Amino acid sequence: MTSRSSRMRRVVVPVGMAMATALAFLPATASATSADRGTAADTTAAPAAAGEKLSYVVNVKKGKGHLAPVKKAIVRAGGTIVMAYDQIGVIVVHATDPGFAAKIRDVKHVDSAGATRTAPIAAQGATGAGAAAQPLTAEQAAAAAAQAEAGQDPMEPLQWDLPAIKADKAHQKSLGSRDVTVAVIDTGVDDTHPDLAPNFDRAASVDCVGGKPNTADGAWRPYATGGSSHGTHVAGTIAAAKNGTGVTGVAPGVKVAGIKVSTQNDGMFYTEAVVCGFVWAAEHGADITNNSYYVDPWMFNCTTDPDQKALVEAVSRATRYAERKGAVNVAAAGNSAFDLAADTILDKSSPNDTVPGPREIDPSVCLDLPRQVDGVLTVSSTGAKGLKSSFSNYGLGVIDIAAPGGDATRFQKPDAPAVDGRILSTVPGGGYGYAAGTSMASPHVAGVAALIKSTHPNASPQQVKRLLLGQADPMACPTSYDLDGDGKTDAVCQADADGTNFYGAGMADALDAVEK
Repeated sequence: MTSRSSRMRRVVVPVGMAMATALAFLPATASATSADRGTAADTTAAPAAAGEKLSYVVNVKKGKGHLAPVKKAIVRAGGTIVMAYDQIGVIVVHATDPGFAAKIRDVKHVDSAGATRTAPIAAQGATGAGAAAQPLTAEQAAAAAAQAEAGQDPMEPLQWDLPAIKADKAHQKSLGSRDVTVAVIDTGVDDTHPDLAPNFDRAASVDCVGGKPNTADGAWRPYATGGSSHGTHVAGTIAAAKNGTGVTGVAPGVKVAGIKVSTQNDGMFYTEAVVCGFVWAAEHGADITNNSYYVDPWMFNCTTDPDQKALVEAVSRATRYAERKGAVNVAAAGNSAFDLAADTILDKSSPNDTVPGPREIDPSVCLDLPRQVDGVLTVSSTGAKGLKSSFSNYGLGVIDIAAPGGDATRFQKPDAPAVDGRILSTVPGGGYGYAAGTSMASPHVAGVAALIKSTHPNASPQQVKRLLLGQADPMACPTSYDLDGDGKTDAVCQADADGTNFYGAGMADALDAVEK
């Protein structure tokens, strides 16, 4: 929660493909809401039964000497310790006894414990990994290169999003510092891409799928077969090099790291992987983390449920630890076009790794992770006409800041020479592609935060966030919000002293980030 509001930070109903809150890779003719998560018909896995292995997190109470006895109790209860994050008191455990969590909760010094999934580990993959970004055609690339001005990368004319946040003007003053690293906690980053290789931080990159760091060379990359382009697309928006090739990132002089927390097979972002990602980022000098996903399998983790309560606690400890170690955590708001400040929200997609069923959520006790964790900045998405993207979630006192995430071109068409209303960025294998979603908005803010950190290298995370929000360009509610032209208002914009429910403090400003 930022200082702007004492309200619960947000209750985001994430959608998109199964892999991410903001994962909305859209074909050119599709509505932005067509990328919503699947319903019960899309899932086939059955709940775990006795003898099937599940993953758990066990959160140890603070106190000297508490970890060792809890670890012994875990083993006595039939659990196998996969990884112990002693610095935050979170232990990742595998167990085949479906009653493991209930048993370990009764152990002295255990704060909470819960299963991180409802499907057994061997049965992951019910909902699929989602679609890839739409590729840029050779004709589009050639046309963009012909229109590029001196100092522009060849495809920069197609990046309407850069001038929307004044990044093009900011680059005339600063590209950002090599001493700043943005960690992309996502589906992996292809560091061999010619626009990412110059700025890639190998030492800060890792594979955290499964909850334990895999430091093998290249483990941070998306899988060669069936891998996701999501993380690579996000990374390019943040820090694609200004090197005469392809596209330009918001902060093309900073470094970017890939922290893989989701596989190509199931697209799931489970708690143990996300905890690993934040702790790794904290321990390896990340100044910013970008989080364009939500923690599966629950859209909302209700603290009235003992399992889900444990997931909230584990992720909260990890994000707070990253911030204490110097990282600003930025996250996407989600793509359901929901008012996140509503009294109740209907969750139809949880749990998404087995068979979901409808449940009405009380936002006061059911939290979206990691965006609703205290201190995490929430980013809504705008389109090429500067309006809230058709799919973007919103909410008064919930959204902190806005940035370009694109929209279907039929809703918000960019001015020439740009031709597509979505965001152009890098994709694995050296290519480029279009995508839209709050997943694409969040890395714009992460890039601006990196420019602020470059300008103010001694600034704390709290100071960076204050500058980010204070420098944002205020955005008033639109006089009309009828994107599809059917005569009906598509969403109601409201304002208070802190900003609007569509845009929060306003549009992120890259130029101010390098000037002040």
